[in-house]
Amino acid sequence: MAESASNAGRVVVVTGAGQGIGRAHAVAFAADGAKVVVNDFVAEAADAVANEIRNRGGDAIAATGDVADWDTAAGIIATAVDEYGALDVLVNNAGFVRDRMLVSMAEEEWDAVVRVHLKGHFVMLRHAAAYWRAQAKAGSPRTARVVNTSSGAGLYGSVGQGNYVAAKAGIAALTVQAAAEMGGYGVTVNAIAPAARTAMTLGAGEAMAAQMAAPDDGSFDVMDPANISPLVCWLASPQSGEVTGRVFEVEGGKISITDGWQRSVERDKGARWESSELGPVIAEIIGKAPVPMPVYGAR
Repeated sequence: MAESASNAGRVVVVTGAGQGIGRAHAVAFAADGAKVVVNDFVAEAADAVANEIRNRGGDAIAATGDVADWDTAAGIIATAVDEYGALDVLVNNAGFVRDRMLVSMAEEEWDAVVRVHLKGHFVMLRHAAAYWRAQAKAGSPRTARVVNTSSGAGLYGSVGQGNYVAAKAGIAALTVQAAAEMGGYGVTVNAIAPAARTAMTLGAGEAMAAQMAAPDDGSFDVMDPANISPLVCWLASPQSGEVTGRVFEVEGGKISITDGWQRSVERDKGARWESSELGPVIAEIIGKAPVPMPVYGAR
């Protein structure tokens, strides 16, 4: 029998856990034996999920606040350490959308989305990393894990979501960077790009809402947010120590690994190119390179 990916006794912070995918993560971690710090910007939502977990016999506390605020993020990490004596896992999940075509997007719509998604991931990661580095230097390293949340939009693009695309692409790159920098402290850093029914997806138009709707015939609900959490729980567990710097797509029962930017076809002249030479060269290397994934919503 395969070794269990149990998180029993581990202390986990889940951001944006008041609903949707974040709530599913928090519930799954508690069922796996973890002590869960439930963060959400809305106090009532965080409290409701923490109470739900406790009513099921689990261990959870709420930590309300804006994950992109420096002091608030530090306080969320401190809540885990003060209440439970440690921090083992950070799941960065919080975010929202302000969809608009680039030609009509307002500055505040760009700033708000990039701030919460990308800065929110960095600020939470920064304070968690400081704790784990201090533990390692004190001779008590944690078997620590970070699971970030990117998106297929960030990997491939999505028409009408330029701010969200940029933020989620940044999160994927930040994951690779953090994995390289934090490995020496016993920390692995991975990311997921989930597809599930959430408040964000249900608000993205009638066609998408219909696609995301739960089936009414008792069949497997591919878009159930709970489908995402088993991978997150495994990545957070002690058994995942050999996996870091990776981005996984997950939808329903399908898990795939996504390769990031890497060199493909090349031509080396051994000297400086003349611009007049480059037309056929570019055509050749594009012709031999893999075809890019299509941008979501592109015609």
